[in-house]
Amino acid sequence: MSSKIIIGQYVPSNSVIHRLDPRVKLVTVFLFVIFVFFANNTLSYGWLSVFAITSALLTKINLKYIIRGLTPIWFLVIFTFLLHLFVTHEGQILFQIFGLPIYSGALIQGGAISLRFFLLILMTSLMTLTTTPIEITDAIELLLHPLKKIKFPVHELALMMSISLRFIPTLMQETEKISKAQASRGVDFKTGPLKERIQAVVPLLIPLFVGAFKRAEELAMAMEARGYQGGEGRTKLRELSIRRLDWSAMLVFLVVIIGLFLFRQ
Repeated sequence: MSSKIIIGQYVPSNSVIHRLDPRVKLVTVFLFVIFVFFANNTLSYGWLSVFAITSALLTKINLKYIIRGLTPIWFLVIFTFLLHLFVTHEGQILFQIFGLPIYSGALIQGGAISLRFFLLILMTSLMTLTTTPIEITDAIELLLHPLKKIKFPVHELALMMSISLRFIPTLMQETEKISKAQASRGVDFKTGPLKERIQAVVPLLIPLFVGAFKRAEELAMAMEARGYQGGEGRTKLRELSIRRLDWSAMLVFLVVIIGLFLFRQ
């Protein structure tokens, strides 16, 4: 299971995307999530898709690894498409499936929403694949630094988000170990009535939650033993700075946004 999900995992490399300042990557992904909702035709969606796929290629991470890591997402993408296919009644009737009419508007809207969902997951996954949890913590803290004037716990929020991303692969590995252990004892998670399958998940969830709380307690004790007192007075080993490569990346993204509005109808 851990090999089938890439969210929260970091793959070291020396690619262009890896060398970008984490603040630039965070802002780019945040703006991409907003502007992807402005796409409304084939050209605009195609333009954003080219940008996302090009970004994936520039990471120098094996595309098979990325596609395999997005496998769990395909179920949601296909489900979203099928839901629009049978619920949306716009346009002309093209054909029927099991007596249910399929409209042209359903194909267009379902395809657009599914592609939009895929692009969002792909871009956010690329950010975690090319940025270490420490860099994400520093970037979030620096971007939210003005909120410290109103006593907002910026450092604590950034630390919690970083720890959450860091422990996603760990929890997936723990889930895989527990599921294999339960399967060796005769527990079947895939067959049988729905009620029995739900009951079979309980022996999986209880040790998973117990292990998660134990890891959280150990982490808290380790941080306390090392004298962690929050963000006040802390220094950083690596200071973030905007370089020429980062300005070039921001310029490229600006061109992408301008092209998006030019291609919109």
